[in-house]
Amino acid sequence: MSVSALAPRPDQALDRVADFPAIPAGWAYLDTAATSQKPQPVIDAIARGYDTTYATVHRGVYQRSADMTVAYEAARAAVARFIGGKPDECVFVRGATEGINLVAQCWAATQLKAGDRILLSQLEHHSNIVPWQMVAERVGAAIDVLPLTDDHRIDLDAMQRMIRPEHRMVALCHVSNVLGSVLDAKRASEIAHSVGATILIDGCQAVPRLPVDVADIDCDFYVFSGHKLYGPTGIGILWGRADLLEQMPPYQGGGSMIDRVSFGKTTYAPPPTRFEAGTPHIVGALGLHAAIDYVESIGVARIHAHETALVTRTRDALSRINSVRVLGPADSAGIVSFVMEGVHPHDIGTILDESRVAIRAGHHCAQPLMAALGVEATARASFGVYNGPADVDALVAGLERVSRIFA
Repeated sequence: MSVSALAPRPDQALDRVADFPAIPAGWAYLDTAATSQKPQPVIDAIARGYDTTYATVHRGVYQRSADMTVAYEAARAAVARFIGGKPDECVFVRGATEGINLVAQCWAATQLKAGDRILLSQLEHHSNIVPWQMVAERVGAAIDVLPLTDDHRIDLDAMQRMIRPEHRMVALCHVSNVLGSVLDAKRASEIAHSVGATILIDGCQAVPRLPVDVADIDCDFYVFSGHKLYGPTGIGILWGRADLLEQMPPYQGGGSMIDRVSFGKTTYAPPPTRFEAGTPHIVGALGLHAAIDYVESIGVARIHAHETALVTRTRDALSRINSVRVLGPADSAGIVSFVMEGVHPHDIGTILDESRVAIRAGHHCAQPLMAALGVEATARASFGVYNGPADVDALVAGLERVSRIFA
């Protein structure tokens, strides 16, 4: 059977490649899990922010500064609406990595003590491992690790068995950046809360692909990066429950985050301003707002359906190449990782690049997961709104060439 005959077919109406000027004709960009390309409306919003409307925020009494402050806070409101939170629960950070570190240093480092435990999983990104290791070493806490199911999901049944009152902090990814496996985040929150634990969800790969409602999930913290959501780099979001943010000390000191400063004592602004020291990434926030508007104009559910069809098409095609082993669950969200017998993923990526197919190859900042899978690295294809069946065809044709070269 030819690749073009495989079913189900992606949504043909979701061919948005024309919106992305950095994607030339004939180039299959399959590295969206690393960073997404930017649509023209986002590029325009960033250019306009620096060109005709730029000014500082929260400080100036002149009109342009006031207008920029309104636009900056409108971006915060758009984020809150997009994930089902409230504006004063959304902290602008540089990305998910900074958001996780903020929670680790401002909540965990002040709340945990020797003998407490932190619960992670085998498939976490390094950004959701290393900050907790730093805190654990600092306060004398211990880290436990959840195993995976046979189809490479976080094993929530094992979580139910393993968790106990000593677990004060749980940190899990919503969608694996390597395998695309989707966490039942609501159930994970229920299990964590059953012993009084606080739970953080890393939503980097989920927010561009799945409808997210933090109120329904009932988590305590949620983080994501703008550049994976078709927005700019250097901007991201930490969402936190208002009562938790209120009890957390600031992460950094400086301008904006204060109430009143004297040499005798400094008092701090309420959240989220308390955690936004210094001049913020103003135009980054505007670009993130434009990215959210762009995604909402398409519909996250529609994007998910489109990417699911591309994943199915890809997995079906790769399963017909004898030397390829596909990893992760069949219903992975927008991401397909695989290995080819006798060929290093870096060689796969290099040869595919000659065919104008861009994938990711390596450990994907998930070395503990590589160890659990018994591999050094994987090749990874990940999809966005600009991908279609032709990109899958190009990937498969390129892999057949790789197979012939290394035969």
